Amino acid sequence: MDKILEGLVSSSHPLSLKRVIVRKVVESAENWLDEAQCEAMFDLTTRLILEGQDPFQRQVGHQVLEAYARYHRPEFESFFNKTFVLGLLQQGYHSLDRKDVAILDYIHNGLKLIMSCPSVLDLFSLLQVEVLRMVCERPEPQLCARLSDLLTDFVQCIPKGKLSITFCQQLVRTIGHFQCVSTQEKELREYVSQVTKVSNLLQNIWKAEPSTLLPSLQEVFASISSTDASFEPSVALASLVQHIPLQMITVLIRSLTTDPNVKDASMTQALCRMIDWLSWPLAQHVDTWVIALLKGLAAVQKFTILIDVTLLKIELVVPHVVNLVHAFRSDALPSSTAFLVQLTELIHCMMYHYSGFPDLYEPILEAIKDFPKPSEEKIKLILNQSAWTSQSNSLASCLSRLSGKSETGKTGLINLGNTCYMNSVIQALFMATDFRRQVLSLNLNGCNSLMKKLQHLFAFLAHTQREAYAPRIFFEASRPPWFTPRSQQDCSEYLRFLLDRLHEEEKILKIQSSHKPSESLGCIETSLQEVASKAAVLTETPYTSDGEKTLIEKMFGGKLRTHICCLNCRSTSQKVEAFTDLSLAFCPSSSVENLYFQDPASSPSMQDGGIMQASLPGPSEEPGVYNSAAAALVCDLAGNERMVGSPPEEFCCAENTSAPNESSKIFVNKDVPQKPGGETTPSVTDLLNYFLAPEILTGDNQYYCENCASLQNAEKTMQITEEPEYLILTLLRFSYDQKYHVRRKILDNVSLPLVLELPVKRTTSFSSLSESWSIDVDFTDISENLAKKLKSSGTEEACCPKLVPYLLSSVVVHSGVSSESGHYYSYARNITGTESSYQMCHQSETLALASSQSHLLARDSPTTVMEQDLENKEMSKEWFLFNDSRVTFTSFQSVQKITSRFPKDTAYVLLYKKQNSTNGLSGNKSTSGLWVNGDPPLQKELMDAITKDNKLYLQEQELNARARALQAASASCSFRPNGFDDNDPPGSCGPTGGGGGGGFNTVSRLVF
Repeated sequence: MDKILEGLVSSSHPLSLKRVIVRKVVESAENWLDEAQCEAMFDLTTRLILEGQDPFQRQVGHQVLEAYARYHRPEFESFFNKTFVLGLLQQGYHSLDRKDVAILDYIHNGLKLIMSCPSVLDLFSLLQVEVLRMVCERPEPQLCARLSDLLTDFVQCIPKGKLSITFCQQLVRTIGHFQCVSTQEKELREYVSQVTKVSNLLQNIWKAEPSTLLPSLQEVFASISSTDASFEPSVALASLVQHIPLQMITVLIRSLTTDPNVKDASMTQALCRMIDWLSWPLAQHVDTWVIALLKGLAAVQKFTILIDVTLLKIELVVPHVVNLVHAFRSDALPSSTAFLVQLTELIHCMMYHYSGFPDLYEPILEAIKDFPKPSEEKIKLILNQSAWTSQSNSLASCLSRLSGKSETGKTGLINLGNTCYMNSVIQALFMATDFRRQVLSLNLNGCNSLMKKLQHLFAFLAHTQREAYAPRIFFEASRPPWFTPRSQQDCSEYLRFLLDRLHEEEKILKIQSSHKPSESLGCIETSLQEVASKAAVLTETPYTSDGEKTLIEKMFGGKLRTHICCLNCRSTSQKVEAFTDLSLAFCPSSSVENLYFQDPASSPSMQDGGIMQASLPGPSEEPGVYNSAAAALVCDLAGNERMVGSPPEEFCCAENTSAPNESSKIFVNKDVPQKPGGETTPSVTDLLNYFLAPEILTGDNQYYCENCASLQNAEKTMQITEEPEYLILTLLRFSYDQKYHVRRKILDNVSLPLVLELPVKRTTSFSSLSESWSIDVDFTDISENLAKKLKSSGTEEACCPKLVPYLLSSVVVHSGVSSESGHYYSYARNITGTESSYQMCHQSETLALASSQSHLLARDSPTTVMEQDLENKEMSKEWFLFNDSRVTFTSFQSVQKITSRFPKDTAYVLLYKKQNSTNGLSGNKSTSGLWVNGDPPLQKELMDAITKDNKLYLQEQELNARARALQAASASCSFRPNGFDDNDPPGSCGPTGGGGGGGFNTVSRLVF
């Protein structure tokens, strides 16, 4: 019969005919056969089942075997014995591998056929050993699922006693190795089904033998807490969580969080992987366990773990917040609305505490704009209730992993511990293209000056392969002596100090090179003491010609003329001083609309005779007034000596203004942006108008007139007589509160124009005037007598009023509510002198010549239209957001909306680039023409250093890759995210910078 059947299945007869004959063969199973015939039939059917060439042959094998085994059970029991089954499991069947699922299916069916036979007990004992061996070999999901089917039907095959614990532990490890590489829906569904079968098997075992549950869970934790870089446990382990009784949460969490053998690094890994499990389709109750574990860690004050997990996983959560909000809003259920209100509160708390990331927060703010925003008091209350205090002084930052140089082409700066004030300034200076090119083109080989270190830093920012560069050498060389290391500082004060150091250094070196021609320029290292000791001598010999100017003077230097007129005798004095930045105070609310001169008799008296109102007084606090005692604090110099090159105290503007003659009136367009409440939003233009507006010196601030020999009321006016290539504007946001003796921040929004027109009144004469108070004239008719007194050799003074156009180059933003804390980041873009618009300059000049003699910036000028056109073009151009190690693309819209979207994030330092029809520095450029449209070629010394570091970086990357693939990290080692060097300082602004102020000294500032 076996020969007939074998010939039939391999014949070419029609399939229907074959089925008829097979039915006859099955019916003949009732007939008597001897043992040899039965064994031959069992051999044939086994071969058809395991090695059948098509489904028909395998189907025939199953039908015939089942029929003959039913009617010839003793013979089949003799055939399907321990030796045969053991051979199948350990050696396979002919060409079939022992791990083929067909073998398990065959054994599964064979057990069903001899279930009532006594010999099945021997097979059960055999399989208890073999299934444990198979699980230890880490079978694939499909084979493991078939094994689970077998053990579910025949629980007698599950190992017993201690072996059952071992079996469960090994099965957990096997699940931890499951992987599904396919992305097809069918394969994914099959994979999920296989995992479900295995997890259900474990659930059944846990119910039958409760003693196996805790060891199994310990094995789960061991797998997900492993710090072995070469092994990543499968997310399929999430399928086991749904089978853990919820009543065990309290006991298990307490055991995990208090076990001294569980290292913090292991707990961090476990928690991170459980968060990853939330993406598993069948991850039931995982969220419950994650929340319980978070609360358990907080209960035992293991805040470092919580902080590390937040830093590592927040980047996965934040992008999904918008989709989450939209999903709950579409539900329109009361419970969903209540949840969204709570979520909105937490989001605002997050943005309040972790400020300084507008690119991450803008989409979220847009999604929750319709929900009520909690008050600042409520935010503080929520943060205080759930504050996590770090147990370590070193917190890892994941910023450099979020956006690398490969995406933006720009290099970030690693935060060395509250050095964001330096990083933001350096990036703004680096993006000042003309300045960067001049620095890189200097021949400073063999030097060790600060300019050499800046050149080195710029070169690395431009050419390094690293995503972020650590400016340790430059920081140590440029840090002001009174700046406490690792504490937050004022970026404006740092910028003034840096430019002053570079300026004074070059002046000293110019003097030295004039005495020692053989020495190359700039090749002598200067110290702070040398600069300070020689500065006084050098300032007595000011440079006037372009050839004698320092690089800082050429790029950032301008001149400001201060004119004081005694209102009693009409004598005047004037002084011209250099500046590198202008500090703009905020105008009182009324001054924006009333920036014109009034009659002195009708002018309101000034409180404290204040020269400059630095902040708007609140209902219950005194106004912070700029005077000789508080000037340093208000101007952000923190009690230190004012830097050379910054505006003198007399340059600060007045709260009210008056003038004796009509011709001196200043007209300011009142058509300014309106806040929702009807209040005006001041622009940089308004603040600049306010800065240059005439003021009346009265009261305690009276002017000592040498002609009258007494204190007299006087009028002071200021005019810019020489404009810089790069105009630096500092918004005086930090005012001194005399009542509480603290510095407060002015959070007022300021409109940032893309195009700014600077009023410059150049003087073609006055060659005999020195830069000091030099003229005291007594006269009664200003328009006639002053000109006569100042006339020199028949040469008249010729003022050339002109509006010089500037384009916004960079913005340094301060995020926080106090000057002693918070975070700095900067927006910037590339602007070169060759990108200027001749037409814009021509129109600006025509407007300036047609305006009145004292004309300042006017919003209704035709440049408003040009600005709008240019602004629309700039939307598509590249702006960059530099946030320490993180560099991302952004837009000018983000720059404009920063304070309206994030009230604590305010523009602080602005850099504007003058628009020239030709490059004013052509005399200093290389005549080779190799870098007219790009950065200059680097000196060999610099190029070698960068090449060496790039090779080192590539070696580091290779070593890290090999380490991750080949080396297993010890569980006792402290865990650090991949890509971070142990010597790297934290990327956040540290505890001192705490959360942008907010009054939380115990909460470390975390950056994510």
